Amino acid sequence: MEKQIKLFLEFLQNDKKLSDNTLQSYRRDIVQYQEYVEKEKINYLKITGQDIKEYLTYLQKIGKKTSTVSRNLASIRSFYQYLLRVKKVKHDPTEGIQSPKIEKKAPSILSAKEIELLLDQPKDVDLKGTRDKAMLEFAYATGMRVTEIISLDIDDVHLEEAYVTCKNGTKQRNIPLGTMSLKALKEYIEEARPILIKNEDEKPLFVNINGSRLTRQGFWKIVKYYKEQAHITKDITPHVLRHSFATHLLQNGADLKAIQTMLGHSDISSTQVYMQFQDAGIKNIYKKAHPRA
Repeated sequence: MEKQIKLFLEFLQNDKKLSDNTLQSYRRDIVQYQEYVEKEKINYLKITGQDIKEYLTYLQKIGKKTSTVSRNLASIRSFYQYLLRVKKVKHDPTEGIQSPKIEKKAPSILSAKEIELLLDQPKDVDLKGTRDKAMLEFAYATGMRVTEIISLDIDDVHLEEAYVTCKNGTKQRNIPLGTMSLKALKEYIEEARPILIKNEDEKPLFVNINGSRLTRQGFWKIVKYYKEQAHITKDITPHVLRHSFATHLLQNGADLKAIQTMLGHSDISSTQVYMQFQDAGIKNIYKKAHPRA
């Protein structure tokens, strides 16, 4: 089984061109599944749909979230589709098994005032403050995912044309940069980054105080630190800035399709979750604009 898992992951990497993050997710799910079938002494090539259902029940019993169980099923299904392709199995045991229904929770967002308060916290009086200000402004201005932001290289930013090129696996998109973000980014690139990096050949856009590429954990800690400085009681993660970016654009009249493009959603239904926050904005516009309101 170990050999087939290795070949499956190589197939995903080379043929499907999946990002490292997605690959790691598949690896975790399949290795966990491998541990289960080996412990239960089940032949993975002769496994039945009932066995798969029992595995999903087992995941729920050990406290896995519905979204995690659903993702696990998707990973296992991909694995058996691959085994079918290479003629290691004659049928897909996951066929006909429904994913557990995931309740779509409303994304956590910040109000415009809370965003302003958070972004006002980093002071560009030292290298760290200049970097942090540029990073927070950038995260809110682009709505990019944390992994996408920390993966950026200096060449991906086009200051003169005021946009950034975001690469995610084989896909890429260009996202505009607003005035405030551009100003903070320019200051960081010209005044702080050259001092933080060890040599001029360093590629990462955002670096830590040692000059290395910033990590997800590093980014998360920075957001948490400034949330506490701003005395905001809401739980703020870097993803909350992404949600806030999309919601504020929608509330201010941006087209849903344009927001989908900027967020890099392949399916419009992922973007439509922000529609629930549009009502208040529309009501206010209606009250101000309609003669009989």
